[in-house]
Amino acid sequence: MITHPVVVAAVAVELFERGAGQVVVAESPGGPYSPPLLRSIYEAGGYTEMAKMYGFALNNDCSYAALEVPQGRRSKQFDIIRPILEADVLVNIAKLKTHGMMGLSAAVKNLFGCVPGLMKPELHCRFPEREAFAEMLVDLCCALKPSLNVVDGIVGMEGNGPTGGKPRFVGALAASRDPFALDLVCAALIHQSPVQVPYLRAGMARNVCPESVEELILLGTSLPSLSVPDFEQPESCSVNFLDWLPKFLRPLAEKITTPVPRIQQNNCVGCGKCAESCPQHTIRMVDGHATIDYRNCIRCYCCHEMCPKHVIDIKRFRLFRL
Repeated sequence: MITHPVVVAAVAVELFERGAGQVVVAESPGGPYSPPLLRSIYEAGGYTEMAKMYGFALNNDCSYAALEVPQGRRSKQFDIIRPILEADVLVNIAKLKTHGMMGLSAAVKNLFGCVPGLMKPELHCRFPEREAFAEMLVDLCCALKPSLNVVDGIVGMEGNGPTGGKPRFVGALAASRDPFALDLVCAALIHQSPVQVPYLRAGMARNVCPESVEELILLGTSLPSLSVPDFEQPESCSVNFLDWLPKFLRPLAEKITTPVPRIQQNNCVGCGKCAESCPQHTIRMVDGHATIDYRNCIRCYCCHEMCPKHVIDIKRFRLFRL
């Protein structure tokens, strides 16, 4: 599920009316980063038609450059796609989804798309733990400093997002200059506590994210009238009892309780997209089907996200599912 092209077109029209000479829409998928693939994504998502109708451009330049982040706590440098680095104003338009690793995918997580193609798994490999990956996302967001953030939550995704979930009507279109404040609202919309979203916790620790929605000034439709109490959360959401355990037991307990990706072998078509996206190279093709070596699996769920047939599930041990 992608940001609806009508939402992107509406933002582009608003930018033109406010004096923008050119509006460029850029995308960087999780797989190979190439012009033919970009063109196919724009066409399949409806962006090509909208670009013709409303006059914005679609980026096909697959070059990138390094962005130095001296203030970064986890990463001091990022490779960033060139249209982002060359933009006078960065507008970040995201889709409201649950996320297997981060709990929530909205404005902050969407900026991970500024990293080119298969360099995303490299960052997963560098930062395999959730907290470290979340702090890396905070570094990236603070470095890019988007001027405006928009989240398309008209129809969101619940369950095992960002690709294996189910559409769910929310009816919300939200915007803010502050991506962390916006994601705090998005979490409230789908009844997630901020502590369930590692990058919000990391942002709060750095004082770049408000502590609660109550600190924000909200304009428009009231938040309670839009919130969805029974929004289905990803199965990978953390088990809450870990904090009760002695510190020396927590790493083992977390490893046991963290869900793992499971391939539906009977439905696997052997395309190899999961193996291509795996940062730890734990997936290999055997007899035309993908298999996972769980000894080195870091539970990043890239395979689940990149599987075009959605035949990779996220499964928790039955005891903890209960």
